[in-house]
Amino acid sequence: MRLPRNVWVLTLTSFLTDVSSEMLTAILPLYLSNVLGARTAVIGLIEGTAETTASAVKIVSGHLSDRLGRRKGLTVAGYALSTAVKPLLLFASSWFSILGVRFLDRVGKGIRTAPRDALLADSTSSSQRGLAFGIHRAGDTAGALVGMLVALAVVWASDRHALVISHPLFQTLVLLCIVPAILAVAALACFARETKSKSPPNSLQKLSLRPFDARFKKFLLITVVFTLGNSSDAFLILRAQQAGLSVAGILGMMICFNIVYTVAAGPAGALSDRVGRRRVIIAGWLGYAFIYLGFAFADTGPQIWLLMTLYGLYYAATEGAAKAFVADLVPSSLRGTAYGVYNAAVGIAALPASLCAGILWQGVGSWHGLGPSAPFLLSAILALYACALLAFLVPPQPRPGTNAPHHLTFQAPPQDQPEA
Repeated sequence: MRLPRNVWVLTLTSFLTDVSSEMLTAILPLYLSNVLGARTAVIGLIEGTAETTASAVKIVSGHLSDRLGRRKGLTVAGYALSTAVKPLLLFASSWFSILGVRFLDRVGKGIRTAPRDALLADSTSSSQRGLAFGIHRAGDTAGALVGMLVALAVVWASDRHALVISHPLFQTLVLLCIVPAILAVAALACFARETKSKSPPNSLQKLSLRPFDARFKKFLLITVVFTLGNSSDAFLILRAQQAGLSVAGILGMMICFNIVYTVAAGPAGALSDRVGRRRVIIAGWLGYAFIYLGFAFADTGPQIWLLMTLYGLYYAATEGAAKAFVADLVPSSLRGTAYGVYNAAVGIAALPASLCAGILWQGVGSWHGLGPSAPFLLSAILALYACALLAFLVPPQPRPGTNAPHHLTFQAPPQDQPEA
């Protein structure tokens, strides 16, 4: 089965964007903790606020793309804004200034995410949608892998045995991350092709959940339940440092995570085309629950490294399948709104999830003798609860495709998706 041009262009854009952003993903929480002295509750506040900000924008931008009947312009604008604010990290000298930069960066992410996902969904048929989202996630994660490798090379050249991050090293990585971010915006602007909604813009209603059926609303609610236990991965990085891993060791751990995610994302997306999205998502959430139980009780660097590597399987199973599932549950004319609502729900739940994790880590957990184990135990419990809800409240979706193997080649967009 051949994939349309937009799938490859969006995958390239995400690849380059993640090369840029993932140079700093593992470093930023360490910089906040080691250099700026921020506590875990503050780190949780920063990460949660950033994601919630993105979510508030996603729902508006997704609905706007439906009303306009176009996706590309908003997608390009979102990537461009995130690229423009990255250099501001060079001047960030307090946790509050980091929060400001993260806020603006997430506004850019909020503008682009829902229209981008709708553009990807509009460019593919239902029988290849899981594969397309899986390939997109694989490209995204491959970029993260390259970004981590660049960061590791810089850290290794500076001081491979360093247990904490330094300010000059952080600034070097910020400078390096700007180049691929600019290339990502250029690739999207030059090579992506616009799609038009099958329904005229005037037929779209005001922003509301009323046009969506019960299956989508139930899935949305269950996703919120799961996300309330899915705190920022920054806490996994802090857990690794607590277990004794050096900065280079943490980056190596994240590289292994991204290798697994990259390799498994495409096959996991294709599997969801064959056996159904719901089954794949449930399997991923179950894996998440047991992995987080492991994080709660692991106390050595190698144990954390192994768990983080397995964590890549959870991401591969759920990220692409969940977005493809959203597209399966809603009409094409409402996909931008649906992705906006979906991403908003996830992001809004991220604030209490991350803030609660930070408080549990340094406060409640210590009072009850659990310490940093407390947030991971809560995450595992909520993940198991979400699995049960999805299994019993959302009936299976008919298989979107056949069992024919997928062959990855290039083709023009489908004829029923006219280009601008």
